[in-house]
Amino acid sequence: MTVHFIGAGPGAPDLITLRARDLIASCPVCLYAGSLVPQAILSHCPPDARIVNTAPLDLDAIISECARAHDAGQDVARLHSGDLSVWSAMGEQLMRLEALGIPISVTPGVPAFAAAAAALETELTLPGIAQSVVLTRTSGRASAMPEGETLANFAATGATLAIHLSIHRLVDVVDDLTPFYGADCPVAVVFRATWPDQKVLRGTLESISSEMDESVNRTALILVGPALTRETDVRSALYSADYDRRYRPQTADSPFSSMEED
Repeated sequence: MTVHFIGAGPGAPDLITLRARDLIASCPVCLYAGSLVPQAILSHCPPDARIVNTAPLDLDAIISECARAHDAGQDVARLHSGDLSVWSAMGEQLMRLEALGIPISVTPGVPAFAAAAAALETELTLPGIAQSVVLTRTSGRASAMPEGETLANFAATGATLAIHLSIHRLVDVVDDLTPFYGADCPVAVVFRATWPDQKVLRGTLESISSEMDESVNRTALILVGPALTRETDVRSALYSADYDRRYRPQTADSPFSSMEED
């Protein structure tokens, strides 16, 4: 018996890995975060699976469900939205299960920032403009931010910021970032990326607040940074015709010319 922690992706039921799909289909018990994981994902469950919405449960109750399945020799699909590596609260569950001697596995999922970038049909990095993406959030009731992890500190690097769980503080986000990026810096807000009611709002730090819709609430991601611009023709060297590389040596003197193909 194993509790399989599975990243259920950003929302669309077909945006999960093949491993995730197969694990869900093989588990007679499914625990899912109903506030964030759409019902459509549950279509991968066996017809007779016991399905438990963990949204109203506390940690003790969730672990009890896993222990109950363990005693019955039943594998569990434990679904969390997006990817499990950030803001999933997986760690505290793993510690409790390991203390009980219950085996676990972890399967990654499509993260929200990647789904938002796909909705925007854009890269989050551009040569010479931004080569880093910072996944961050603002302080909330559930957890405060460490002292050094401020929007101002991250903005000072010029990186693209993917700001989660913060749409309710959009005005504060704009105020914090404008001194670093400038009022004309591009911003995008992606609401419920890949869900049927997905919305994409574009603007600048100066205009984004006025672009907002009242329906855009807690499940929205804020992306900020100059790499979001659509008004540049910056290109990487990778596909440049005169870029000397292993698979495309430019001269007979190239260090790559004598290399055999792998």
